[in-house]
Amino acid sequence: MFTEQLGWKLIANEKIIKLEKIPTHAKGFMGVTQFTRIQDYIIFCALLIYLEEREEGEQFLLSEMLEVLETQLQEYMEVDWTMYAQRRSLVRVLQVAENRGLLKVNDGNSERVADGTEREVLYENTGLSRYFAVNFGRSIETFSSCRDFEAAACFETDTEQSKTQRVYRQLVTAPAFYWISTENKDASYLKAERMRIQRVLGEKLGGSLHLHRNAAFYVYEEERMGELHPEESMLSEVVLTVCKEIRKEVENRHLERDAGDCVSIFRREFQGLVRRCQEREKAVWNKEFGEMEISKLERGILEYMKSWMLAELQGERVIFYPACGKFIGSYLTDFVGEEDKTDE
Repeated sequence: MFTEQLGWKLIANEKIIKLEKIPTHAKGFMGVTQFTRIQDYIIFCALLIYLEEREEGEQFLLSEMLEVLETQLQEYMEVDWTMYAQRRSLVRVLQVAENRGLLKVNDGNSERVADGTEREVLYENTGLSRYFAVNFGRSIETFSSCRDFEAAACFETDTEQSKTQRVYRQLVTAPAFYWISTENKDASYLKAERMRIQRVLGEKLGGSLHLHRNAAFYVYEEERMGELHPEESMLSEVVLTVCKEIRKEVENRHLERDAGDCVSIFRREFQGLVRRCQEREKAVWNKEFGEMEISKLERGILEYMKSWMLAELQGERVIFYPACGKFIGSYLTDFVGEEDKTDE
């Protein structure tokens, strides 16, 4: 399945087994979740270059590494390690590298680099950094966006192989697969091959294919395979109740669906919707979410929904995708005036 349907490369040797999972379309949630700023990625790329130029097992000091990184980074950003924001970026990068086995700490603590209490750390290069980056087999020097990588992967062609890889990759790397036009070639392929797709993915991954008019979802079984929605968290529950409120608004014809089964409202209206949910459910939500300031709550909900392809912010309007009507939740008991009850 990995090579035929997905077209992914499997690297296996005595050091590592790695599946290069290239998506059909890059999304923000596919990035390194620990990184919060663009400069985190810039510093991380410089670190990868630094490690690839070192021998496996070679040890080096933090100060030695920073001198080299500063030279590499000057072309792309202003470097000043005395700035707290840059030190925090550096710490995030080092911790990701440690957690993913690209380097290990022999003496010292990377976390204390941010507050300046750790003046020196001794690291060791594991040699795995040379397997982290994807080898594209061609120069990417002229690439300036994700679209360039997608085009280079032949995703723009209409060959049977390209359609197969686009569809399978979208189903297994993204929460949803959406389309607007009934003439969408990938959607037509999905509908025509749905039984085969269900059989192949079911045998390898478990779960089931859910096909709707303008969307498709591959829903996994109870066994966790990475991050899943809904998860066991209060924010996930909050989002499910918000999705139910949106669906109710559509059913009551207060919100109209467009050709792609999406609905949109102004952001201030969304804040009002969130407020209604909070007022109704605060007895069962935990104290943090039940008393959270509406603008903060709305931002958290929107970020979560964006990460699961439930919604998107376009200017001052919030676009809700079809998955909002599919994944909804409600509490079994009416908690209004019954704050001592906590059963769902």
